Amino acid sequence: MTEEKEGTAQKPSEEKKRAIDLNLLFPGKQYDLNRLFPDEETKRLLHDLRRNKREIDRFIRSLNLEEEE
Repeated sequence: MTEEKEGTAQKPSEEKKRAIDLNLLFPGKQYDLNRLFPDEETKRLLHDLRRNKREIDRFIRSLNLEEEE
């Protein structure tokens, strides 16, 4: 039973780590993105899209550097 309690105690801290603040992810907007998109799955999708865009931009930059050499 102590293992169950420990597992339950750790779960809220994991949820806090997973919480996504869209206002920090997309700064400079005039409206509250967290209220506009309250669903956690939508927040996760937007977070993943932002991360994927960053990775694609890095990949394109690396291709451009190879072409210049």
